[in-house]
Amino acid sequence: MSILDKKYNEIKKIYDDRRLNHVKEQMRRKLEVETKVPGFKELENKVIDLSMEYGKAKIKCKNNPELASDMTKKYHEEMMGLRMDKKKLLEDAGYPYDYLELNYDCTKCYDTGYVDNEKCSCYRQIEARFLYDYSNISDLLERNNFETMSDEYYSSTEVEAFEKAVMTCKNFIKNFNSDYRNLLFIGEVGVGKTFLSSCVAKELIDKGCSVVFFSATQLFQTISNTLYDKEALSDFLNTIYTVDLLIIDDLGTEMANDFVRSYLLSIVSERALRRKSMIYSSNKSLNDLIERYSDRVFSRMYEDCEIIELACEDIRIQKRRALED
Repeated sequence: MSILDKKYNEIKKIYDDRRLNHVKEQMRRKLEVETKVPGFKELENKVIDLSMEYGKAKIKCKNNPELASDMTKKYHEEMMGLRMDKKKLLEDAGYPYDYLELNYDCTKCYDTGYVDNEKCSCYRQIEARFLYDYSNISDLLERNNFETMSDEYYSSTEVEAFEKAVMTCKNFIKNFNSDYRNLLFIGEVGVGKTFLSSCVAKELIDKGCSVVFFSATQLFQTISNTLYDKEALSDFLNTIYTVDLLIIDDLGTEMANDFVRSYLLSIVSERALRRKSMIYSSNKSLNDLIERYSDRVFSRMYEDCEIIELACEDIRIQKRRALED
């Protein structure tokens, strides 16, 4: 089962559980009132009897529209009277008049998750929490996002490239659903490649997009670990192929061999066919990447890809030095 199927099934269960719990609570309150409020049960029975009588009478006069109309009007008047009597009994017993109404966690979608066939805001909040858990970077996103971003670690000659990179990332987010493209961050260790990838991931997850983050080593090790379990491998690759955004961090740190090249080509090609975007980051130069993965693989990676080069002294070292000072 792919991450998208898991997401749908788990979110659906959340809404099913919400509705079921509210129905159970409504039944509990109803039983409480019937036990503690004299006369309420009798009114409930009258409501049931009236509804049954109306149903039978409606069948009998289905060929007499005028009689059916008069009967319906009388039914609604009597039913309204019974409801008013029930509310009065509740209020006289110290209960709110709407004590027996069905409650909802969300009054916009009534716990369905959708409003006019569009995802409700409550659904998107649940979806975002779910996607954080499955993105592989939930902890990272708490630290690395546009709100915590700073250019103080870049020199006057480096900050322009950083600002341009930030703008590219924001445009990537803005046009994500309409303009298919990929990003490749190039630079030495600690220049902000993973940070910017995380910023993009958080923004897109908050918009309800599915994002999966792997280091290159972790990705290919996971594939290797499932090679002899066809179902597990199929499920994992289905997630990798179909997730809205796939981020592969530290490309080039994994062992270079035909196995890696083959699966990297498969991933890149499949996602390109599906117009699913990717973000790569690497400490290697472009020439090193071509030599490592072959012209064929890199040409597929390079297609529809924007190169972002970053440079500065290792930010982690700068932060450590500032703490020591």
